Amino acid sequence: MYRERPSGLGGGTVLWTRTADPAPAPAPVLPDGCMDLIWRDGAGGGEGGSGFVVAGPDTRAQEAPAPPGTAWTGLRFAPGTGPAVLGVPARELRDLRVPLDALWPAARVRRLAGEVAGAADRGAALEAVAARAAVAPDPLHGAVARALARGRPVADVARRVGLSERQLHRRSLDAFGYGPKTLARILRLQRALTRARAGAPLARVAALTGYADQAHLTREARALTGRPVGALLRVTG
Repeated sequence: MYRERPSGLGGGTVLWTRTADPAPAPAPVLPDGCMDLIWRDGAGGGEGGSGFVVAGPDTRAQEAPAPPGTAWTGLRFAPGTGPAVLGVPARELRDLRVPLDALWPAARVRRLAGEVAGAADRGAALEAVAARAAVAPDPLHGAVARALARGRPVADVARRVGLSERQLHRRSLDAFGYGPKTLARILRLQRALTRARAGAPLARVAALTGYADQAHLTREARALTGRPVGALLRVTG
């Protein structure tokens, strides 16, 4: 079961929870331009035990199998804001899942793990961890993400923020994990899926979200997720 709500941290951060069910197979995690700080409650030691995990920005769909009953509490940071909390460039975590102590001192992570494990409200405890670590994000990152989410061309976005396209690409790698063209493709697919889940026909979805036609939407969905749009709607709707 998966649930989410806006986080009290603001800035577009989402607090989410998920519990692994025995069936059906878990829905894939689709690329969204975001980074996540996750607390996992699991049985046993090693990878099956409890602890912090950081999910980097994805360029492809990721599977997240786990034993039934495993529970996650996560903070999903809006595109461009994760590095201000985690303290590392997004490009270093692209398509990766890493333990938090790979990024922060192990003694600090052990102390924070004790705080979260002992908290009655995992979400509030995780928000407190992020709030203490966060620095103010670069406002340029938010401006770029919002413009690309609205479907603005990359060249136009670069002009609006006062950068060359080469400079924008370099800044985007650190902020989002990939260049602005890749981020734009990912955000466009997310817009398309949102409209399709609301019941709009796929041909109209494609026209409204900037694809040349429905076939173009289908190709992009397969390229970014490995699945056609219909399958995505069945497993992630």
